[in-house]
Amino acid sequence: MLADHIRRRLEALEAQAAELEARLADPAVAADHREFSRLNREHAALLKPVETFARYKAAEAAIEEAKEVLAEGGSDEDLREIAREQLSSATSEAEQAAEEARTSLVSEDPDDLRDAIVEIRAAVGGDEAGLWAGDLYRMYERYAQRHGLRVEVLESDGSEQGGYKEVQFCLRGRGAFGAMRFESGVHRVQRVPETEAQGRIHTSTASVAVLPEAEDVDIEIRDADLQVDTMRAGGPGGQNVNKTSSAVRMTHLPTGIVVKVQADPSQHKNRSMALRILKARLFELEREKAAAERSAQRASQIGSGERSEKIRTYNYKEGRVTDHRIKLTLHRLTEILEGDLDALVEALRQEELTRRLAELE
Repeated sequence: MLADHIRRRLEALEAQAAELEARLADPAVAADHREFSRLNREHAALLKPVETFARYKAAEAAIEEAKEVLAEGGSDEDLREIAREQLSSATSEAEQAAEEARTSLVSEDPDDLRDAIVEIRAAVGGDEAGLWAGDLYRMYERYAQRHGLRVEVLESDGSEQGGYKEVQFCLRGRGAFGAMRFESGVHRVQRVPETEAQGRIHTSTASVAVLPEAEDVDIEIRDADLQVDTMRAGGPGGQNVNKTSSAVRMTHLPTGIVVKVQADPSQHKNRSMALRILKARLFELEREKAAAERSAQRASQIGSGERSEKIRTYNYKEGRVTDHRIKLTLHRLTEILEGDLDALVEALRQEELTRRLAELE
């Protein structure tokens, strides 16, 4: 039931899990918090395929046992009937376990369980793009409320019209990154702006980037690699906004990544938020590098996740949302903007699962 190459992969994961268990039991490893956490996360990612493979092998053994009883050709009909029932039950269990084992090889990503850091930036369209960025933020905020995720704003640069030039926030809760990771890219809106007297439809865009939040054990940043500058906060906020040097600009010298945070009146809190965002960006760089090393087929994934890629169109006149990566159109614009993204998220997950299973064969 399991193809030989899939069985070999599962056997390799089984051996890898056993090796990790031995290393986790080593007192020297247990004393190293960073190494222990890394190995423990690797081991957790292997549990499902390893446990499912164990179920498959147990069913396989039961099948062989039943076949042996039937092959002996004894006269005890009651025993033969029990063997036939065992054969049927074990065959059904083996088929189910085989399918789950195949799926577990491609569907489990331990990073999916992490919190997510989401960055939304107004792009093409002037003031309307800022309003659209605000609409996207509220859409994700409502999605979070539906799924019991907590929203924590890390940085925002509001526009005078009520939208955002840029907003960065964290979605906290198990599985946040797994639910949000397909949202990276350019989101396009087609609608009549409130300021449009002629009723003409305008097209505006906002870019979204979704990053798994890094833990302290994932990314180690040396003080020597950081340049931290402080300045007075700017932008909307009244006469008190520029009185203290609370804004923080953090530059990671080896990569050139720059993070600026001025959301909080406290310089200490802004520095902490900037460091979290920086770690998430560095962690994503490592993930991308690892993915490129594992496969040259990165471009075949559902979108590259690049901000320059148009992934979705929201058309107000037709009341539709179209995801261009999987050519899916839903005439449920109002519900989706109210945070009902489940149909889109599930369709994207299933498309990626189907593709990965095809690559597995």
